[in-house]
Amino acid sequence: MTQDRYKEAGVDIAAGARLVERIAPLAAATGRPEVLGGLGGFGSLWSIPAGRYQDLVLVSGADGVGTKLIVAHRANRHDTVGIDLVAMCVNDVVCAGAEPFYFLDYFATGKLDEGVAAGVIAGIAEGCSRAGCALAGGETAEMPGVYDAGVYDLAGFCVGGVERAEMLLPGAVSDGMAAIGLASSGLHSNGFSLVRRVVFDERGLSLDDPFPGDPDGRTVADVLLTPTRIYVRTVLALMKECRVGGASHITGGGLTENLPRVIGNDLAVELDLGSWAIPNVFARLQEWGGLTDAELRRTFNCGVGMVVLVAPEDADRAIAVAEAHGERAWRLGRVIPRSKGSAGVEVAG
Repeated sequence: MTQDRYKEAGVDIAAGARLVERIAPLAAATGRPEVLGGLGGFGSLWSIPAGRYQDLVLVSGADGVGTKLIVAHRANRHDTVGIDLVAMCVNDVVCAGAEPFYFLDYFATGKLDEGVAAGVIAGIAEGCSRAGCALAGGETAEMPGVYDAGVYDLAGFCVGGVERAEMLLPGAVSDGMAAIGLASSGLHSNGFSLVRRVVFDERGLSLDDPFPGDPDGRTVADVLLTPTRIYVRTVLALMKECRVGGASHITGGGLTENLPRVIGNDLAVELDLGSWAIPNVFARLQEWGGLTDAELRRTFNCGVGMVVLVAPEDADRAIAVAEAHGERAWRLGRVIPRSKGSAGVEVAG
């Protein structure tokens, strides 16, 4: 009988090989003609077609899912966090005006559970399909001693591209532009350290409990694990149909921290707080956690997953284009000259 000392030490090479075979069709389903070769090489290959671009700028992004993974572990639900992983990366990349080209994932665990890993990667493939990018490769790392058995962590990496003349940079945003809000699907993947403390430790809810006030009667697990919405196709369509000055992915730091990242230092985004209703999950977190309005806007997306800044004459057209792509969209506010002492986000009235 052949001894497998590496397996005895906690690393099962054969299980990893079986996982690669299992996920290969998932990756192939996201394929684009620019991808050369398949899974299994030392590097993922991408060909830039001759003549397609005049002055291509590559845009890259890396991110994770954060402590939302703890909720997924506790609920034993692993089919949506892969969508979150892709969304957190591609939604950032498209804010530069770039089309996401390909995606790589990193899955690290204490002991590889092939079923769990395959479920996670199926979610990654689904996220890539929604974003129109290829799942070109990745890494599965079995690391006993670093992670406990049954625990995994995720990281994602995306590369996209945009013509230099079409990049979305702060200098393209001007006074008077309309801020168009695109609705989030819920919490997305930010603020979960606070969410877990408020929901589980302080409120005492369990994952199978009905989430109080949820309009669809969902459980706590359903609400917390709703995957992050992917806005890539919508933002790219808006860039074709409207004069877009900037786009802001509302992630960690909420509306307060993310909107100033895409405008000049002399401008601010004035929010009309009456233009949308704060979804139930955020209202409950504010109530249970004793959060001020300012804390809520600085921690969570508050129902706004992406903000696109467009020429004022294109505002109605932008809303129509976004709605045609399945978004709920509205005029969230406008760009104004920055007031003295302002950090870049101001409240109307």
